[in-house]
Amino acid sequence: MPGLSPFACAAARVGLFRLPATGRARAIRAGTYRRAVRLIVARCEVTYAGRLNAVLPESMRLLMLKADGSVLVHADAGGYKPLNWMTPPTVIEEHGQPLERIVVRKHAGRNEERLEIRVLELVSDVSHPMGESAALEKDGVERELQAELADRPHALGEALRLVRREWPTDVGPVDLMCRDELGGWVAIEVKRIGTIDAVEQLGRYLERIRLDPARADCRGILAAVRVRPQALTLAEARGIRCAEVDLEVLRGAREPELTLFAP
Repeated sequence: MPGLSPFACAAARVGLFRLPATGRARAIRAGTYRRAVRLIVARCEVTYAGRLNAVLPESMRLLMLKADGSVLVHADAGGYKPLNWMTPPTVIEEHGQPLERIVVRKHAGRNEERLEIRVLELVSDVSHPMGESAALEKDGVERELQAELADRPHALGEALRLVRREWPTDVGPVDLMCRDELGGWVAIEVKRIGTIDAVEQLGRYLERIRLDPARADCRGILAAVRVRPQALTLAEARGIRCAEVDLEVLRGAREPELTLFAP
């Protein structure tokens, strides 16, 4: 990267800096890429290269650049899920004035993923300060389930010792961080219903946790009252173990009938 120090080049590659159109690096403060969420409505073409190659042809879309470095591409149809996205840490480059192109890059293992957005017609480009994020308040069942498992993590079928609740990562806190009988790290996400989104959420946490060489072998467990079959299939593919637990059993009101799924 011309004009940048070796430290800045290395930091940019792991997402510690954001590269604006000028090519100069700007340090991220408090783990965020910008102080406001940015919403862009534009006619654009999107090209993704990485684990596979994909192209979204020219169309009107909503581009969302979030404070944590996430970039999401939405259409007006198709529900709440984006058509394409890139999770942090990312390096974001912008070209043109007015905006002509956005390039988002991140490293995934040994490979680089690249999302290139070519802007053909810029309709709107606004930023909104979001302020401090309020922590998610879990519903009664999920909150109680997390509290009970924090007291008795061995209820998940192995000798686990709680290290911390709400273990922080730069993409959000994992519910429980434990260690097993061999000293290995185990990240546990607690849900009322285990869904595909829950598996993907835990997968994002594991990706961030494993960046620390001391926790490179961290395992994941999705604990839920009920795990949906599609989520179980995805979890097995991702090497995540699922455990169905009964809150009444954890409270001691009924004999245990633990159902375990091992990848």
